[in-house]
Amino acid sequence: MTRKQKRLAVIAGGMGFIAAAVLLVMFAFSQSVAYFYMPADLAKTPVAPDTRIRLGGLVGEGSVVRGTGSTVEFAVTDGSPNAVKVQYTGILPDLFREGQGVVTEGMFTPGTNVFIADTVLAKHDETYMPKDVADRLKQQGLWKEGQGAEGQGQEAKATQ
Repeated sequence: MTRKQKRLAVIAGGMGFIAAAVLLVMFAFSQSVAYFYMPADLAKTPVAPDTRIRLGGLVGEGSVVRGTGSTVEFAVTDGSPNAVKVQYTGILPDLFREGQGVVTEGMFTPGTNVFIADTVLAKHDETYMPKDVADRLKQQGLWKEGQGAEGQGQEAKATQ
């Protein structure tokens, strides 16, 4: 083998190794991605029961029902008539309450429209709303700038 052939073989091997590594990383990320949906999105495009998603919106007024043990059922709504019933077993965040922003992660029960959440994230202080949820609520006219965006606006001014 000449020097040129050896050099081309090393380059080809390196490119093959890099391509295999990229494919493995892409496969791993595709398995762990949880897409974000709101109730109106789920009405338009249903999700397969075994698909892991994040469901965000507001906790429906009067929808929190405490079951036996640490099981809680509540509705997540975005102002549309399509509220999603959520069931969660575990300890809820301290700031979880009706009318507040929430992001849940889990999947739908096969054969029903009940979302089984294994993670519930509530806002961390009185001025925070997840950006995706706030943007969607602003588009629908249910969220106004003064409703919790004060702290975010001050951060933006400080960075400029």
